[in-house]
Amino acid sequence: MARNDKVRRNNQIRVPEVRLIDQHGEQVGIISTAEARDRAAGAGLDLVEISPKAVPPVCKIMDYGKFKFEMAKKQQLAKKKQKKVQLKEVKFRPNTEEADFQVKLRNLRKFIGQGNKVKVTIMFRGRELAHRDIGSDILDRLEEELKEEVVVEQRPAKMEGRFMIMLLAPKPAK
Repeated sequence: MARNDKVRRNNQIRVPEVRLIDQHGEQVGIISTAEARDRAAGAGLDLVEISPKAVPPVCKIMDYGKFKFEMAKKQQLAKKKQKKVQLKEVKFRPNTEEADFQVKLRNLRKFIGQGNKVKVTIMFRGRELAHRDIGSDILDRLEEELKEEVVVEQRPAKMEGRFMIMLLAPKPAK
């Protein structure tokens, strides 16, 4: 259906005949647009075009104000149910100790559990750049520990300056 402001009603409907549904939801059939308008006016309601692409277009006798209100409520509800995925970041260093690793792993699990994507960054400084293998070992360990919960979207193919980056996303729900 078109957006609320694009829905034609009453005199805006300019086709010769329409398929009419009355105010009780009963299908009347194909009748002239003028007769459908007269029926709507007799009931004290509006003639609203429900399906403009059908041949002939489908129109319903209803209260347009109430129809607009219900459509706005549906849109609000749909917007309310949307989940916005955020990108969280967890940073490691090549010399991150075991206790710190576990804390960061727990935070990573929390972010994934909330449905967010996580960017895992390993930052190298100075002489640490010579030991890139330690950074890739940390990322491999993370991937192994989280293989049940995450999908690796981007593997650390190469260094990006002083950083090694891996992108993780939660596994899709079944």
